[in-house]
Amino acid sequence: MGSCEAGLFTEIDKLRAELVNNVEVMPGCQRDEEEITYREILSRIENVILGIVTSLSKDENPVLALPNRSSWANVSFDSAIGLQMNSGSSVTSIRSDSPSSVRKFAQILKIFLVIYKLVQSNSYATKRDIYYNNTQLFGSQKTVDSIVDDISCMLKVPRRSLHVMATSKGLISGDLCYLEEDGTRVDCRSGSAAVAVSSNIGGIRNIVSSAKFVMIVEKDATFQRLLDDDFCEKLSPCIIITGKGVPDVNSRLMVRKLWDTLHIPIFALVDADPHGIEIMCIYKYGSVAMSFEAHNLTVPSVMWLGLLPSDLQRLRVPEDALIPLTKRDENKLSSLLKRPYLTSQPDWQKEMELMQQTQVKAEIQSLAAIAPDFLTNIYLPNKLRYGGWV
Repeated sequence: MGSCEAGLFTEIDKLRAELVNNVEVMPGCQRDEEEITYREILSRIENVILGIVTSLSKDENPVLALPNRSSWANVSFDSAIGLQMNSGSSVTSIRSDSPSSVRKFAQILKIFLVIYKLVQSNSYATKRDIYYNNTQLFGSQKTVDSIVDDISCMLKVPRRSLHVMATSKGLISGDLCYLEEDGTRVDCRSGSAAVAVSSNIGGIRNIVSSAKFVMIVEKDATFQRLLDDDFCEKLSPCIIITGKGVPDVNSRLMVRKLWDTLHIPIFALVDADPHGIEIMCIYKYGSVAMSFEAHNLTVPSVMWLGLLPSDLQRLRVPEDALIPLTKRDENKLSSLLKRPYLTSQPDWQKEMELMQQTQVKAEIQSLAAIAPDFLTNIYLPNKLRYGGWV
């Protein structure tokens, strides 16, 4: 590596040293790796069913209590973990005698039965498999997805331990090789093509990488552009990953796995708009809906690389490439500024307040208005060389 290339990683290496030091002094960052035994999972399911049978034996109508996964009131913020569900969270009652919830009651019981058989036989199924098990009962794939997460939260068991998997939508490329649980060797080093994120992150082992950093890319279009421009070769060694917008659980698990294994800086490249900022916050701090599994999904060390609202002024992005904020954008931005984690991120707060003042947003593609290759050849190398992240 030449002195010019070596200089590119000076600031990144400094950041890595800081991050690793913080991990050592913050025990909250250490995850409990012990998996719940299959006997314990079966026992927890049996206890739920026993409660239903006991109600029936007393001539009472059974009721299932699901933790409320949509309320901010049930969530607290820990800077070392992100958003996590409180132990005494409010619950939603799913009654077997109510016309409005009897169908959901039946759907939950059906999925409990499927999960019990999967765990008992040590076999796996996708959420799509479960949906096609009884399409008439479930009505939509979304219903199955939500109930599986409800059950995971109710039993306090990660989804993978329930033997239910989801098809990944994310892509990954760069200096990374690993083995899947079945022994398949995955090589992500092909510069022109990306690899689909694994559907079984927990089974990944033997991770080998010399990467200096990981870059999360919000959108697939930007990710493909970076591949076309040989970004991973030009800034080698590095890893880039996209969840194609709002990330699925597997993309988030993969980012967390890379952090746990490599302890290298993780940067986010998102649009300078409220939607992009929220996606970055999901990787960094998690979401309310999945706060019960925060320990496995969040990476509080994620840094905001770009596109920053301040970059739009600094780089003099042409006005015709900027987009006025909509009323919906303004509401989202106001909501983000009230999030509990913003107090620990004053620099992020300043950037978002700048967006509020200027009343404009911009996509990453807006940088092409300066020069077609500006993103790959100038913007990102300079950001990474001079520590232009917040």
